[in-house]
Amino acid sequence: MENGQRALLNILEDFAAEKSSLERGQRAMLNILADFSEEKVRLQEMHRAVLNILEDFEAEQKKVEAANQRLEKEVEERKRVERQIQGMNTELMAANRELEAFSYSVSHDLRAPLRGIDGFSQALLEDYADKLDETGKDYLRRVRAGTQRMGVLIDDLLNLSRVTRTEMRLENTDLSAIAQAVAAELRNAQPARRTEFRIEDNLKAVADAHLLRIALENLIGNAWKFSSKRESACVEFGRTDGEAGPAYYVRDNGAGFDPAYAARLFGAFQRLHGTADFPGTGVGLATVQRIIRRHGGRIWAESAVEKGATFYFTLAGAAGS
Repeated sequence: MENGQRALLNILEDFAAEKSSLERGQRAMLNILADFSEEKVRLQEMHRAVLNILEDFEAEQKKVEAANQRLEKEVEERKRVERQIQGMNTELMAANRELEAFSYSVSHDLRAPLRGIDGFSQALLEDYADKLDETGKDYLRRVRAGTQRMGVLIDDLLNLSRVTRTEMRLENTDLSAIAQAVAAELRNAQPARRTEFRIEDNLKAVADAHLLRIALENLIGNAWKFSSKRESACVEFGRTDGEAGPAYYVRDNGAGFDPAYAARLFGAFQRLHGTADFPGTGVGLATVQRIIRRHGGRIWAESAVEKGATFYFTLAGAAGS
């Protein structure tokens, strides 16, 4: 009987141990399942991250493709513009050749008859003066004056065309020295005139010295001409620094002009004074404007009637700009 009870107790103990082992196994299985679930969640998150990366990559790829398409269009447009510019340059070269041919025609074909008219008019005045009355002599003098004025106009037109076509040679240019030389030439031409020149020293710019010489000859020459009726004339050349940068100026105390007509000054053949008062062809300021524009600058004027005039101009290569 006792042996049977002990056997039963042993069986119960083994059953309890087996149950405990099964419970541990079950808990281990649950832990494995929990770890598997977490791993599954991590894998799902990684999968979603990979999908997001792929979507971002596709979006970036589309952006790159769109950018490449735009770049191809821009390259094609640039090539088209370059072809257009090349065509325009070809046309411009042809136009320049035609202009040179026209200039040659003006220089030779038109000057020859003018010289003939002037020469024969002078011959009539000298050789047949005793056969002409004063009216006839006056007519011939007017013919000569007209032909000479036409000759000057032709020269001015040729200079205007050359200014546009001449190849520029940029170099350090002493504008003050050029202005001093122009002033000296004007004094030598009319030594009896009382005119004070005030020329600022050390005004320099990177420019074409030859073209700037032409511009200053016109500007200072105009100041000299339009102040000729003043007992004490004054012509200035200097530089002023404004908000837009440095600007050079030529100023006089001469006849001046109505500022309402300032816009007309720089057109060819535009004059605000009669030739009887101040001679000229009206081409000088148009020439100056083209020179200044070729240097990347601009020119403008300020004035009042009988209060003188100031002509300002800028240069892209102005020293200190």
